[in-house]
Amino acid sequence: MKKVFLGMAALAMLFTSCNDDQNSIENTDQSKVDMSDFYVYTDADVDETSRLAEGKGKSCYSMVNLNRQLNEDPSLEQKMFDIEYQTRSLIAGKKGNGNGNGNGGGPGGGGDEVTGVINIPVYVHVVYSNSSENVSDNQINSQLSVLNKDFRKTNNDINQVPSEFSGITADSEITFSLAGTFRHANSRTSWGTNDAVKSAYPPVTPETHLNIWVCNIGGGILGYAQFPGGSSSTDGVVLLYSSLPGGSAAPYNQGRTATHEVGHYLNLRHIWGDGRCNRDDFVADTPTSDAPNYGCPSYPTVNCRSNDMTMNYMDYTDDACMYMFSEGQKSRMRALFASGGPRASMAN
Repeated sequence: MKKVFLGMAALAMLFTSCNDDQNSIENTDQSKVDMSDFYVYTDADVDETSRLAEGKGKSCYSMVNLNRQLNEDPSLEQKMFDIEYQTRSLIAGKKGNGNGNGNGGGPGGGGDEVTGVINIPVYVHVVYSNSSENVSDNQINSQLSVLNKDFRKTNNDINQVPSEFSGITADSEITFSLAGTFRHANSRTSWGTNDAVKSAYPPVTPETHLNIWVCNIGGGILGYAQFPGGSSSTDGVVLLYSSLPGGSAAPYNQGRTATHEVGHYLNLRHIWGDGRCNRDDFVADTPTSDAPNYGCPSYPTVNCRSNDMTMNYMDYTDDACMYMFSEGQKSRMRALFASGGPRASMAN
């Protein structure tokens, strides 16, 4: 009996050791960091195809692009888990010493907190097959201005936020400055969402710069971005040329496609979590929703027994009707720049 007991104990220890090796991150201080709701794959492939077929008018392919990259790179899911763990750990540490919205200071998070304004230098790659796709320098400068106003909460529409959400509108303290523009004439008339434009014109120092490709994507798609954790060779944001300020993609021609896609680049999910009411965007102060909103919805718009934050940049509403990030989204974005974070080199 003693031998049987010892044998069982040895097997238990072996199983525990193997389990610890496979889940070393998951088992680190679960009292602070709950990862049970984390997910990467979504139904975006089917959902976005259906929305385009129904003529909804707006489509972001960031989640479809993520599904593709996950299929191509088996290690990406773990990388994104690690990033999410650090993000939640840092936010949990700040909540422990702050006001509960991720704005407090103090130690205890998953890295050193970055304070003050973070400026991200931007390289813009204009890829065009005709003169209309060759967006002007004025449009590019206007696009950078929109990004700065939106991320610094200085846009003219911020005073329209309903009182329910006005207390959590956020100045992300992130700015963008143009580092350079590259123009590439190419006979190809449509680039799709498989990163072909990035392969043709690779990003420049993506570790320290945001790269934005402006081109004709095709298929009615406004843009797509790469989430933190993906390959540096494809890191950045792709925008439909006509979505820049003054472009022809009305009502999506005021530059908010860039704001939305840069939100993804900085680890924000869609406001509805790309699922039904049981899916989340991993932000505590954004209400649960079950689908995107379009046009300019009236307030309140109710889904999942709460009022949708339809004016959030991470929804699908018209450019003129989105005008806020939340404090929770701010905390999530800024966590990327903490020591050891995937965008930490941009804060140095």
